[in-house]
Amino acid sequence: MNDFTSMPTPLFDALAATPARKWLDTLPGDIEQAFSNSSPAVEAWKSAVATMPPRPEEVSYALDADIVAIGSRDQLPENEARQLNASLESLLPWRKGPYRLFGELIDSEWRGDLKWNRLSRRIQPLTGRLVLDVGCGNGYHCWRMRGAGAARVIGIDPTLLFVAQFHCIKHFLPNEPVDLLPLGIQQLPANLQAFDTVFSMGVLYHRRSPIDHLLQLRDCLRVDGELVLETLVVEGEEGYALVPRKRYAGMKNVWFLPSVATLIQWMTRCGFRNVRCIDQTPTTREEQRPTRWSNHHSLIDCVDPSNPSLTREGHPAPLRAIIIANRA
Repeated sequence: MNDFTSMPTPLFDALAATPARKWLDTLPGDIEQAFSNSSPAVEAWKSAVATMPPRPEEVSYALDADIVAIGSRDQLPENEARQLNASLESLLPWRKGPYRLFGELIDSEWRGDLKWNRLSRRIQPLTGRLVLDVGCGNGYHCWRMRGAGAARVIGIDPTLLFVAQFHCIKHFLPNEPVDLLPLGIQQLPANLQAFDTVFSMGVLYHRRSPIDHLLQLRDCLRVDGELVLETLVVEGEEGYALVPRKRYAGMKNVWFLPSVATLIQWMTRCGFRNVRCIDQTPTTREEQRPTRWSNHHSLIDCVDPSNPSLTREGHPAPLRAIIIANRA
């Protein structure tokens, strides 16, 4: 039985041999606390993961392609294929992907491959690196980071549904050095200075204090380590940031949308060097859309139907930027 709330002992053993070893002073207790307050939803997610079909003795997989793919349809008997589909459907909505498990395509709301393709050739090679992915959702990009050669990838996200979804993938790849922990960045030790590369994608605009978030990201990095930051931005001069009165694109928890110039200024003030913007891309319905795996409000519901350059609240429509920098 696969219990996604169990302690990741192999990860603990691996961290003991890295600069992140002092994290072990608090990590087991924080994981235990994250899973301590159960609910009917969490129990249902645990059941979905626990009833995944058995792992075949030999499984082919690809982590370096647009679709994170495991196995082929002919590797599972019909009853196990139905069992797999039932477990996956019990964990809707799948917001990040795409995945293909034994022929079953999880066509998630977000095409994570498009974001990955915008940045993967512009960042420092991940080969041999210890990588942290902050706010990683169900871990789609964590698997892509491993596929790009990272020695070990640790994703953190406090949403237990996403942790359960991750473990549906991990169930078939138990020996891959990729883990997802039910934590927020505030639970990492101050000034850890342990990771070679840190990703923060789709998080900054949800932070009430974006400066504190940038400082926390800096503290996770070793000297000269690389930060890959992806966030919503707006057009504007240095010093300008949009602060929505209530909602932005239907979201309540959006606080600051800076201009790129403002974001670069913030990062420089926070102790980063070599700060540069490598991409600005409007979010399109190709990249974010409802599917049968995530059939709820999506981009189409959040933009002005008569003027797609605006959100329904009258703000500029979603524009995402990728900023790369190094810890000074």
